Amino acid sequence: MELTWYGLGCFRIVERGYPTIVTDPYVAEDVGGVLPRGRTDIVLSSILLDEPEKIHWPGLRNVSRTIAGPGEYEMGGVFVTGIASFKDRKRGADSGQNVIYSINVNGVVICHLGELGHTPTQAQVEAMGAVNVLLIPVGLADGLSPAMASEIVSLVEPDIVIPMNYHVPGIQAARQPVARFLKEMGVAHGETVESLKLSSGQTSEETQVMLLEVQK
Repeated sequence: MELTWYGLGCFRIVERGYPTIVTDPYVAEDVGGVLPRGRTDIVLSSILLDEPEKIHWPGLRNVSRTIAGPGEYEMGGVFVTGIASFKDRKRGADSGQNVIYSINVNGVVICHLGELGHTPTQAQVEAMGAVNVLLIPVGLADGLSPAMASEIVSLVEPDIVIPMNYHVPGIQAARQPVARFLKEMGVAHGETVESLKLSSGQTSEETQVMLLEVQK
């Protein structure tokens, strides 16, 4: 399985023989950056949408299904659990609702926290399951503080942590730098890779923090 990052909360998950997944695509013309090229079978949106089947995603090709809400889904051997949550600490009163996605592709579980703005409950953590890769937002001005993000990592206990939704050159969106989160995690310099490649059964004794390069 290969995981690549396109900035903000947008990732592409590819595994041979399984549907290709893209999370939280954005409008590239508005913020810069590029969206994944090639076929996209499934889009996962952490923003709730009333009629996701009617949404058109400019720049993405051949999207057959958009998921934008809590629930359990299965498509072509991919198992997705959408978990209701909030973008703030006031049960959505300030910033609205959010969907966490736990994505099982060929035995590898990726948890995308969307724009989560609070520490998840025990029930929410349990719904995530055993997480191999945690995608966590660390640069939203009114989102998780570095201390909260670090606490969530401790609660979820993933093999690998990949920060997202932080400031990167070329994407014009108000985001904080990743350095504060890395410092909180005790990481001087996160290992940066072009993409993350994982196979089923691959685990780590200690949680690793990795930075992905933004695709251009």
